[in-house]
Amino acid sequence: MDVSCSTSPDDPGNEPCWQFTRCESPPLLCSELLFKFLIVGEFGVGRFSPTYKITIGADFSLKQLRWNRTTKINLQLWDIAGHERYGYMTRVYYKYAVAAAVVFDVSRMETFQLAHKWIQDIREKVSLPDGSPIPIVLMANKSDLTDGIIQTDVISRYCREYAIGAWFITSAKENVNIDEAMAYLVEQVLEMKAVEATKDSIVLQEPNALDASSTSSPLNRFILNEKPCGCG
Repeated sequence: MDVSCSTSPDDPGNEPCWQFTRCESPPLLCSELLFKFLIVGEFGVGRFSPTYKITIGADFSLKQLRWNRTTKINLQLWDIAGHERYGYMTRVYYKYAVAAAVVFDVSRMETFQLAHKWIQDIREKVSLPDGSPIPIVLMANKSDLTDGIIQTDVISRYCREYAIGAWFITSAKENVNIDEAMAYLVEQVLEMKAVEATKDSIVLQEPNALDASSTSSPLNRFILNEKPCGCG
């Protein structure tokens, strides 16, 4: 077997794994995927864009993940938390999102009490093609500043009441549990993708098509590119 790069994502000295040259057995297909995630919440709950590579302005950022040997994921993060000027435009910003994080400040009870407003807003304005709600995670932010005044059992009960799959204590400033929360959402979306794939509804897109304004369904825009990446 003759290959041109390592399969290890941890070795920066090697080329990406989807550039294998020749295999004795049929090669694996590496997929490059695009997901649009929302980050919403009240003013002052914390900014998440500095955690990632900012590309255009302060409200849109991009994070690239090597999920596994055959999957590379591009996350578009639309962070409109605390921007009241977006109040009448959320439907535009929500369009084609496949997951969301609702953020509150653990030291400010009012931001927790208002989280349901964002949950309801998301569920009213964006859904999956089959009409089901997009996955939402709750993020209790600013853990670096305080132990918080909101008890964990209260948050857990809140998540059950509003059908939120998971919640995380986070610090955007110190990057605590941010990646874990995003990984949870990615897992949820990948499960949806697998279900949709069984319906033969996922189509290939052109490489680097990072265009959230496309008119196609989000579940039909998962795969940006597929190339041989290894040996079976």
